[in-house]
Amino acid sequence: MKKKWLLKSLGLMFMGSMLVGCSSNNSQKDSKNEKATITYAIWDTNQESGMKKMASEFEKENPNIKVNVEVTPWDQYWTKLDAAATGESLPDVFWMHSNEAYRYMSNDILLDLTESTKDNIDLTKFPKEITELYSLNDKQYAIPKDIDTIGLWYNKALFDEAGIEYPNENWTWDDLLKAAKKITNTDKGIYGIAAPNNGHEGYWNFVYQNGGEMLNDSRTKSEITNPATREALQFYTDLIVKEKVSPSIDQLAENKPVSFMQSGRLGMGLFGSWMLADFKSNEYMVKNTDVAVLPKGKQRASVYNGLGNAVSATTKNKEAATKFVEFLGSEKANLISAEEGSAIPAYSGTADKWVESAKDFNVKAYIDMMDYSVIRPFSKETIKVETIETDNLSELFNGKKSVNEVTDKIATEVDAVLK
Repeated sequence: MKKKWLLKSLGLMFMGSMLVGCSSNNSQKDSKNEKATITYAIWDTNQESGMKKMASEFEKENPNIKVNVEVTPWDQYWTKLDAAATGESLPDVFWMHSNEAYRYMSNDILLDLTESTKDNIDLTKFPKEITELYSLNDKQYAIPKDIDTIGLWYNKALFDEAGIEYPNENWTWDDLLKAAKKITNTDKGIYGIAAPNNGHEGYWNFVYQNGGEMLNDSRTKSEITNPATREALQFYTDLIVKEKVSPSIDQLAENKPVSFMQSGRLGMGLFGSWMLADFKSNEYMVKNTDVAVLPKGKQRASVYNGLGNAVSATTKNKEAATKFVEFLGSEKANLISAEEGSAIPAYSGTADKWVESAKDFNVKAYIDMMDYSVIRPFSKETIKVETIETDNLSELFNGKKSVNEVTDKIATEVDAVLK
């Protein structure tokens, strides 16, 4: 891996020991006559059961390979992974996110899986845009694991109380606003919708529904000053500042939209399909809520993304780790994941099993939106770009600055980062 990246990470080296348990240096070496033990690092406890079932099935087919699934919470995952990369002690196999993909791929931290995709994995079975998230210079560095879209969750009890029909596929932004106004009762602390300072589960969807863009096609320049983008951001801001049908940004900083929804204080919220496992286990959500496709603006759109399974470039178990990733990219493994219902599997034709796993909710809405989904905006500096957006948009969403002022500033800062 490149020294420049390593030097930036030296401050994290002391944390490398935290991943020793899943270190590829501590794993047994490949051998036809010896058992190999590999580690599989993930960040979602809701998916732990499914990942272990896949590992167990793989072990049955490969009795000389043992897979240890290890979970690190999202807010610690990347810090630990960076430290482990610095010490060349990464887990053998681990989840990769589009936010971090370019940094890891461009610094030779991930094993090139191109040969596997030629011989043992059919990439045409996965969404092309998700596959491309984990490709650089015609090399494939991760195999698509899952996909996600954003749906409109709604509280049936609050809709019934307000005498409003539930959201459906014909809904528009006007319908959304009308319903949010009828449901909102600030005296009782009830709001019609949550409009957080969050692109993925928030304003990006409105931007694309309005025909706007966040980045240009080459992902080298901001498009946030695009008139359609500004118009969408203004509508989103008005939900908070003008119409007051959403909790304020400060309120949502203290209590996330999911907290408002699960406590019966929110009529509608935009939530990713990855939340399904959590919602299925919540008694209030099962009894009182459901999900629909997002309302239409000038066009339909739902932002989508997908994770990948990657292998450490420094693994001492290259053969075993590669074989495991190839299994994870199979139809069989994706069907196991689908039946667990934690995430929509990326493999074509397996999503129906995921839908069947959640009979309490209309989760087919998530699958239907794939027909008009838009890949989340990513670049070689995704995290920096999103940080610039979040920091500056807070002043728009709290009413302190105008949409033109804020978007001009964001465009200048993002362009400087991407050039």
